[in-house]
Amino acid sequence: LELPLTGRKISVIADEYVDPEFGTGCVKITPAHDFNDYEVGERHTLPLINIFTHDARITSRTGLELEHHDNTATRYVLEDADTIGIPQPYRDKDRFEARKLIVQDLEATGLLEKTEPHKLMVPRGDRSGAVIEPYLTDQWYVKIQPLAEPAIAAVEKGEIRFVPENWDKTYYEWMRNIEDWCISRQLWWGHQIPAWYDPDGNVYVGRDEQEVRNKHKLEESIVLSQDEDVLDTWFSSALWPFSTLGWPDKTPELETFYPTSVLVTGFDIIFFWVARMIMMGIKFMGDVPFREVYIHGLVRDAEGQKMSKSKGNILDPLDLIDGIELEHLVKKRTTGMMRPKDAEKITIQTRKHFPDGIESYGTDALRFTFASLATQGRGINFDVGRIAGYRNFCNKIWNASRYVMMNLDASDLDVNDLDRELGLAEHWIKARFSQAIEQVNTGIATYRFDLAAQAIYEFTWDEYCDWYLEFSKTTLTDDTAPESRKRGTLFTLVNILEQLLRLMHPFMPFITEEIWYRTSPRLKKTGKTIMQQPFPAPTSETASNSSVLTEMSWVKLFILGVRRIRSERDIAPGKPLAVQVLGGTKDEQSFLENNTNYIKTLGKISSIVSVNDSPDDAIIALAGDMTILVPLADIIDPKVESARLEKELARLNNDKTRIEAKLTNSNFTDRAPEDVVNKEKHKLEETLASIAKLEVQHQKILKLL
Repeated sequence: LELPLTGRKISVIADEYVDPEFGTGCVKITPAHDFNDYEVGERHTLPLINIFTHDARITSRTGLELEHHDNTATRYVLEDADTIGIPQPYRDKDRFEARKLIVQDLEATGLLEKTEPHKLMVPRGDRSGAVIEPYLTDQWYVKIQPLAEPAIAAVEKGEIRFVPENWDKTYYEWMRNIEDWCISRQLWWGHQIPAWYDPDGNVYVGRDEQEVRNKHKLEESIVLSQDEDVLDTWFSSALWPFSTLGWPDKTPELETFYPTSVLVTGFDIIFFWVARMIMMGIKFMGDVPFREVYIHGLVRDAEGQKMSKSKGNILDPLDLIDGIELEHLVKKRTTGMMRPKDAEKITIQTRKHFPDGIESYGTDALRFTFASLATQGRGINFDVGRIAGYRNFCNKIWNASRYVMMNLDASDLDVNDLDRELGLAEHWIKARFSQAIEQVNTGIATYRFDLAAQAIYEFTWDEYCDWYLEFSKTTLTDDTAPESRKRGTLFTLVNILEQLLRLMHPFMPFITEEIWYRTSPRLKKTGKTIMQQPFPAPTSETASNSSVLTEMSWVKLFILGVRRIRSERDIAPGKPLAVQVLGGTKDEQSFLENNTNYIKTLGKISSIVSVNDSPDDAIIALAGDMTILVPLADIIDPKVESARLEKELARLNNDKTRIEAKLTNSNFTDRAPEDVVNKEKHKLEETLASIAKLEVQHQKILKLL
């Protein structure tokens, strides 16, 4: 075919790239100006015709010779304006101006059938917004297959392990379909390409210019100019594991720290960085750069969007730690933007999401939040509200340590004094702490930092602070308790706290260091920092003490049963209750007898009496096979309670009548949507159940009048 306006002959080819169902089924192919067309040109040995200058104008260069490609006469680059057949009016014109002239000329020559609006999916510069044109240039490449094969084998043989393991599939997919790596970039910063050119265009590669001159015996009179391109950032980064340790010199640091144990990174750069570090490490060091690759999810905003400067949804960790006022936050998010036109939208979003700015949460709360979010999923939706909960956790730890230190300061406890007796609570908290240590160690070893954080949180808040501190008060305030027992309780309080601080330290380094510094003198600990202390280890003796765990579990169940009765009947927390117990196994009866002091103190119980029958007016809770009974007569005024129940029954019966009338009305049941009718039926069932329950309670109250 003859190409209009140029007079140049072009070939017609068939290729699977073209969709015959789209348009005419015929498309133009420009191998020098489109990535897909370039691949088609490779398959069919088409010439690479470049019509652009570097600033996207139509070329006017003439007198250029053919540039042979890959030493073949059939694969060549055409850039000569005369050879290409570029008409004079188009030369030196901007691309957009030239396109308008071409359409006009096609129409003038009668070759234009029609024009149609069509939205093209073209790339644009992030900062300028300008349309980016593919442009044929000479670039530096690394032949990648010889590097990729040993890197693939390293993972296959288990020399490198991915965590979670499924990410090795992503690694293999990229590595087994790898293409040669273009390593030159047209940027103002980076490692400059180590290549020099002489006036004739000959290229020389070396570590520096002097090495090039020496190697190729070039006189000083020959002017050499270094390639202006820089190395791809990922190429430079791929050298990081050993170049930072003094390579190519054999330094002590290189000997000690290469290879390292683990690389922590995100899944989005497995190929860009992880794979390339592996390839370079094996090539230049003869060994893999790390043994394990821990892949974490990407931190996204509360709506699941990837955080980016252009979206204006990034959060500076320092602003979460120290806090920031709203106006300062808005200014920070809209300054130096890649797309300034989005500033107004980002301002609106920021004011919506942070109407009062961001509070100060502290470093430890932020660190622990991220540890708790470190699941092995692809994304982490980050909500600022979650940090507030862990700030409260920090406060809980601080207040617990104050309680311990106040009791320690008020005593003459010597941590080396072995004259101390441990009760059930002490044996139990030691056993649970040993289990918590095992859970934390397992979480860290398997890179499940979320599970490790959860184990620390649950033990600290639920068991040490909420339960053991209360148990300790029972002993320490009991005038009848032996001094050895009190010493045992106080020693356990402070000993568990000190070990707990060491367990928490990798997750919350600042608050644990401060508390440990305050407590260590009383514990006669050596060393100026908690960082120099050993990480706590589980104790097999206490961890396997199942009888202690079973007994304490039942004691807690009894106390919770009494508390549930208080909650359901809205009984004041401080009101003493007379409790009756019915049944129970021999072990449970023994548990009750051995731990009456704990149960009565924490349950605010005035008396516990065993009975053979359940009173009709009693409120019931269960502790295993034992029934806990609290007679209503002891806690309520029967007349007031009867009146309350009669009022509530009247309200419920009115609701019952109203719902039944609606459901027997055919206008409603026939015309209302099925889900609406079903909802009313469900309401009736709930109302009838509530009426039945309250009528039983009312009959019991009437017996007391």
